[in-house]
Amino acid sequence: MIKKTLAKWRSGHIGRLVGESLRKQGWLYGIAMAAMVVVAATTAGTAWMMENIVNAMTEPEMKSQVWLIAGAVIALFFCKAAASYVQSVFLARAGNRIVAVQQERLYAKLIKRGVGFFAKTESSSLLMRVTQGAQAARRLVDVIVTSFVRDALTLVGLVFVMVYQQPMLSVLFFVVGPVALISVRYLLKRVRAIMQSEMKALSEIIKVLQETSGGITIIKVFALEDQMTNRMNGAIRSVERRANSISKLQSVASPLMEFLAGLAVAGVLVVSTIGVAGSEPTSAGQLMSFITALLMAYEPAKRLSKMRVVIETAMVPIGMMFELLDQEDPMRESPDAKDLIAGPGKIRLKNVTFAYKDKQKVIKKMNVTFEAGKTTALVGQSGGGKSTIFGLIMRFYDPDWGKVVIDNQDLQGVTFASLRRKISYVGQETFLFSATVMENLRYARPGATDEEVMEAARAAHAHDFITKFSQGYDTEVGENGAFLSGGQKQRLAIARAILRKSEILLLDEATSALDAESEALVKEALDKLTENVTTIVIAHRLATVLEADKIVVVQDGEIVEEGNLNSLIEKDGVFRQLFDQQFKQPVS
Repeated sequence: MIKKTLAKWRSGHIGRLVGESLRKQGWLYGIAMAAMVVVAATTAGTAWMMENIVNAMTEPEMKSQVWLIAGAVIALFFCKAAASYVQSVFLARAGNRIVAVQQERLYAKLIKRGVGFFAKTESSSLLMRVTQGAQAARRLVDVIVTSFVRDALTLVGLVFVMVYQQPMLSVLFFVVGPVALISVRYLLKRVRAIMQSEMKALSEIIKVLQETSGGITIIKVFALEDQMTNRMNGAIRSVERRANSISKLQSVASPLMEFLAGLAVAGVLVVSTIGVAGSEPTSAGQLMSFITALLMAYEPAKRLSKMRVVIETAMVPIGMMFELLDQEDPMRESPDAKDLIAGPGKIRLKNVTFAYKDKQKVIKKMNVTFEAGKTTALVGQSGGGKSTIFGLIMRFYDPDWGKVVIDNQDLQGVTFASLRRKISYVGQETFLFSATVMENLRYARPGATDEEVMEAARAAHAHDFITKFSQGYDTEVGENGAFLSGGQKQRLAIARAILRKSEILLLDEATSALDAESEALVKEALDKLTENVTTIVIAHRLATVLEADKIVVVQDGEIVEEGNLNSLIEKDGVFRQLFDQQFKQPVS
């Protein structure tokens, strides 16, 4: 039952991939296939011509046809060379298009996935699917097209020449063929298991490289160089062992075919010399034509015998690729979604309950209002659900029950683009693209002028340090802002939010990476930014939110208290306890 299921899975992926590729690159493959037919015909024609070539050299009555035969040989080989060139060029173009199309599809699928998908999926696995999967798709289609068109037709043509020239001797070929097929069949089971292990080892190599790049400071501080080196060496050796195993299995086919071909040639030599009872007399030209066809049949037969091995090695990464492509998007835009209408930006969570997949509830029947144009602070212990509230507002997730509405519009009925245009976000962990300062800021509003970008940078108190760089706003920031300090990165993120000019601003510990002087400057900028903007601030340091219009205390997914600073202190509840803990003294 399992074998049948696996066979159906493989054949389904093969049929789907080949069908899609031929539909989208049909004209490229059509030209390549036409060229392959010519290659197959001229290859068989070469073996056929050997009879005339040998006879012209050995039989006096054929001497007069030497020039005609020579011209035919030149024409034959010219056609074969031209067809081989056309086949290679168009097959390569079709293959390159397959890689590009699959990588575009994979990235389009990835970019639509929810935030939670990336949180639980290792980036090394995604890299393997996008790179190895697309390349494997090309290899698979190439080997199927060339095997079933060029190699199969070439073999059929050469077999025809053999049977026509020497029917009795051709029997040897039909004895050798099944033996070769049975031998190759044994290799396939081993190849599948080895390829699955190799994909895991390759993923481990990518993972170690990423962790080395991103965590080099920790590696150095804790002296983990030897440990990381051993881990990398182990993964590399694992890939090497499995690659050697696959190479060994793939290499068995060629010596096996050569040995069997040698047996066939030896058999032909013996049988043609001794003769077969009842056989017709054989001319030297016929015998040479047969032997040429037999020898030339070796290469296409060898490629056909290895085709299944190549297919099996490609099926594992292709299966990983289709597994990603076939996943349903967890967050789908409603078919009749409408743009979020312009409004002041009032946000409400109505009886919202939410739990991450296979986990306990993070938000429990929450009802809270974030007033338009006001600043609301979310405070409470870590893990209480504050960041999840941000995720629901930005519609990274949909609530299991209840609604999230902005200006009385349910977010599940609005377009993603209109929702995201209405929101600016500055997170605790600032992310910058590997581009220039100007490009990073302009991502917030692609149509912004240089002056508008600089004005936003001035408002975030980032302009001064930017202009001190040798290339100013054209300075490359490195991978995720590697060339900048934490405070510089944070101020660029705030400048990006200022430039966006959205009605809603979400701040998640936006000043956590700043020193006291920078924090004071940025706080001044944020005061201007939050004027008449619906602002929600997550803060663990209460000193940063004391001036908020409203403070909401979140604990274990529920709103336990809300109000302004004075009312919450007077209430002497959870907020009062947090306040006393941070400021180290009771408030009288």
